[in-house]
Amino acid sequence: MDINKIIDQLRAHPDFPKMGMIASHLGIVRGTSLNGREVKEIEVEFHQDKIDAIAKNIKALPGIFEVLIKTFGGRLKVGDEIMFVAVGGDIRDHVFPALVETVNRIKKEGTAKKEIF
Repeated sequence: MDINKIIDQLRAHPDFPKMGMIASHLGIVRGTSLNGREVKEIEVEFHQDKIDAIAKNIKALPGIFEVLIKTFGGRLKVGDEIMFVAVGGDIRDHVFPALVETVNRIKKEGTAKKEIF
């Protein structure tokens, strides 16, 4: 994945002159689970219809102009990229909460993940 290409997509957005901030999240596979067990791999499935609905919902928030989401499903190894999210908006008071909400909602509503120990 080329993060610069995603940023270029935001720069090409018609509302880019109104953007004062781009915030991003790059999720990668950790070598330990939340309970401290060693993780060998994960299997992750993304539900694109739900992810698209989340992005549309977040774009409707005040000051948010664009939400770009790139996912990497299937069987992934430690260190592999899982998901990249970029949010473009006017000010950090709008952009940071929108980014956090996007990531949290995707993890809760748009994915199924299984850790392999």
